[in-house]
Amino acid sequence: MSFKKLNPEIKEAIENKGFKAPTDFQKAVLPKIKGGVDLYAIGKKNSGKTTAIIISTMQKLGSKAFEDAPRALILVQNKVEALKLKESFLEYTRRTDLRVYASYEEHSIDAEKDEIYYGQDIIIATPKRLNKLFHINAINVTQLKLFVIEDAEFADKGLYFADVNRIPESIGKCQYLIFAEKLSDRLLRFQETFMYNSQIVEIQ
Repeated sequence: MSFKKLNPEIKEAIENKGFKAPTDFQKAVLPKIKGGVDLYAIGKKNSGKTTAIIISTMQKLGSKAFEDAPRALILVQNKVEALKLKESFLEYTRRTDLRVYASYEEHSIDAEKDEIYYGQDIIIATPKRLNKLFHINAINVTQLKLFVIEDAEFADKGLYFADVNRIPESIGKCQYLIFAEKLSDRLLRFQETFMYNSQIVEIQ
């Protein structure tokens, strides 16, 4: 997939950042994501994984806001990663009306509930906080199109695995994507729950 096949808002953002062509990793994963498959996207550091997440999410959502319920959920390890990814998204979405929200433990759960209720398109969250939001019925997932785990190595450690595995129970049908540098045996265990129809693309 070339950058020429993306919607105009994404192409403009890419041009402004000086990117001329997709990386080998992006060439491999972007068409499959556009095609709607569940995917383990495995690539080395600096292969363009974060940019692939942003491009795929914007493309899937048409680069436009829609109603109030989120259409993309992205899991990250902690507050630092949530805020970092939000800033990366804003570099691409600033000329759109897409709403990007970061959710993490250090923020008031009641404030987050209200802020999400009034409308968000993309929610970037830690597993623990997202499970808590589901527990208090703070997220409407009826419009959800995409569930992504960024830098998923954290998800095979300690309690993270159980927290991540619990989330799809509250979601139902959507497209699932896992991005990582290496595919561990424990990450592959998600095939037993929500990644059972997934494909694996590994570009090293």
